[in-house]
Amino acid sequence: MTLQELTAKMKDGASKKSSFGNTVKFATDQGVIYIDGNASPPVVSNEDNAADCTVKMAFSDLDDMIGGKLDGMTAFMTGKLKIEGDMGVAMKLQSILK
Repeated sequence: MTLQELTAKMKDGASKKSSFGNTVKFATDQGVIYIDGNASPPVVSNEDNAADCTVKMAFSDLDDMIGGKLDGMTAFMTGKLKIEGDMGVAMKLQSILK
């Protein structure tokens, strides 16, 4: 899957969710995916904006996580996922991404 395909998949999922009051950026080796959770529904783009929480991981791991093949907590504990900023926002992500 490409960055654009994964962004489109996340846009589709976000269109069914309500706002969650924070911004999140997934920073990968292929580019960024930014989620503005202040909007309802949340807006997903590839803009490299400042965010309340930045999740850094390899693109392949992000693809696996979004696809349900990799658990976010497992990725964090094994060092595949690093979090900068508000850890509370990162904890919300599991419910947002499902």
